[in-house]
Amino acid sequence: MRIGRNHLEAGKGKKPGYLDGQILVAMPTIRDDRFSRTVIYLCAHSSEGAMGIVINQPAPHIDFGDLLVQLDVIPDNKLIELPLRAGEVKVLKGGPVETGRGFVLHSADFFIENSTLPIDNGICLTATLDILKAIARGQGPESAMLALGYAGWAPGQLEIEIHANGWLNCDADPELVFSTRAELKYESALRKIGIDPAKLSSEAGHA
Repeated sequence: MRIGRNHLEAGKGKKPGYLDGQILVAMPTIRDDRFSRTVIYLCAHSSEGAMGIVINQPAPHIDFGDLLVQLDVIPDNKLIELPLRAGEVKVLKGGPVETGRGFVLHSADFFIENSTLPIDNGICLTATLDILKAIARGQGPESAMLALGYAGWAPGQLEIEIHANGWLNCDADPELVFSTRAELKYESALRKIGIDPAKLSSEAGHA
């Protein structure tokens, strides 16, 4: 796995009308099984396209500590000494694009110059090994999750999908992103928008 950062530049310089820093919630009209019932935190959105992290799909059978060993961040015999906070970091399937790259979505109490992208509302993205080393030392952010891969849209593609009833969007908040259990995020995001999940159908309008 590689930690990637070259997809983050598009998120700098947010302009009105773009949705970076928002939550996208997949509607039943989304026919791609990879995005069924997904909740995506949109990290970058501009005229050049969009990039986001799926935040409600855990990566099965992948442990954060084991990844630190694979990346030579810590030796195998140091796993038992990992700080408690490091052991709580979840590994997610961040999206179908470049699944060999890692992206750390985290709270704004941690920042690396020229590496960390502040997005919105106290949420940042860092994609270098330095943040993993800091987490392993107990010096990382209060809240963090490691996403393998990301969701990407070509210029204008996300706008087309939203107008076609594919996605709803709402403001993000750190509690929904970091604290809500993965299996509850879809329903929680719908309720945040004002939709009863039990009544959701493919006829739902878009926000």
